[in-house]
Amino acid sequence: MTANVTALFDNIWQQYIEVTPSAKNIQDLLGNGNDVINDHVAYRTFNNEKVGLDHLAKHLIALGYTECGQYDFAAKKLTAKHYEHSDDTMPKVFISELRVEEFSPQVQQIINKLVDQLPEDASNQDNFLYSGKQWQVSFADYQTLLAESEYAAWLAAWGYRANHFTVSINHLEGYETIEDVNNALKAAGYLLNTSGGEVKGNEAVKLEQSSTLADKFEVTFTDKTIEIPSCFYEFAKRYPLANGELYTGFVAASADKIFESTDAK
Repeated sequence: MTANVTALFDNIWQQYIEVTPSAKNIQDLLGNGNDVINDHVAYRTFNNEKVGLDHLAKHLIALGYTECGQYDFAAKKLTAKHYEHSDDTMPKVFISELRVEEFSPQVQQIINKLVDQLPEDASNQDNFLYSGKQWQVSFADYQTLLAESEYAAWLAAWGYRANHFTVSINHLEGYETIEDVNNALKAAGYLLNTSGGEVKGNEAVKLEQSSTLADKFEVTFTDKTIEIPSCFYEFAKRYPLANGELYTGFVAASADKIFESTDAK
């Protein structure tokens, strides 16, 4: 079972670094050329019955993952859940879905038009979590989505792929604090997401997070090809609970700011 999980995330990672080349360089930087342990991987989807959150999660549950937390992002109109594997060296997975019905009729129409292009059984395919953009979308529609939801626009442009991987600072050699990691990244020329501060969260909430700004990569729309933000790399430091075990959940207030690492505006 663990071998199957490893194979899945190898495929997800390869697809991710194709449009996020900085992530491979950062992994080499922080891991001194060795692989790093990933704290979690994040996904985005729409709450459409064909591709809702549970359709992504079923691929994980089949490999031994269980649902461990639910989150609400009122301002961004998102619902999210996170999943954990019994082997804690396997990344947690954070899946969010956009509450499409809370947007304007124009945005709802564009999103429904995208999802309608998918086969009915699209989410049953073994490679669904790294299948990319399986619909056609115009740059004009992307811009319409962007005006109301950076999240919706990103998903329309990139489809099904990891939005980000996250380095577990707890498992890194040579880095004690999240500030150590951030300083190494900045010294190497990487730009960090400063929304809500470079470090989101603190020891009191048992989780600190930071992230790079997304790479820029070309997307072919139906009416033009243009560079837009792709994916980013996140870094997480977890703190122990009273029982001595590391906190494994997420902090909605921090995650809300992490979402903005892919903002195009």
